[in-house]
Amino acid sequence: MAPHDEQLVRLAIAAAAESGPDDVPIGAVVVDPEGFEIARAGNRREADGDPCAHAEVLALRAAARAFGDGWRLGGCTLAVTVEPCTMCAGAIGLARIEKLVFGAWEPKTGAVGSLWDVLRDPRLTHRPQVRGGVLADECAALLKGFFAGQRDN
Repeated sequence: MAPHDEQLVRLAIAAAAESGPDDVPIGAVVVDPEGFEIARAGNRREADGDPCAHAEVLALRAAARAFGDGWRLGGCTLAVTVEPCTMCAGAIGLARIEKLVFGAWEPKTGAVGSLWDVLRDPRLTHRPQVRGGVLADECAALLKGFFAGQRDN
């Protein structure tokens, strides 16, 4: 596991703290081709009442505004704490992200190797590099802690 990938996922873990109080703590960070952070976001689906307010989508939107090449994020890397769903995987591919690094696998909804493998489908014109399972235990602990708290309420 490349130390750089671990550092990126640690940034995503920190970004998970930006999730709304009732939102699953998922964080995402986009870095430019030189490795500088250009956007970060936490999951805000509940806080914003928006079904598309996943951390990945929010970070991609912010990165597209900051990066200066319209909606294309060529050369950029997205790090996220959990394997993206189909919506987020589609957005990652459409944004032309060069590399995706994620932490915990998501067997119920994961679309980058678990349930589906959207980003590596050979029929697509853009297929980013993918590295999953980086700091998976730490990322899964965020989710377990959140859901354990939900059950206590």
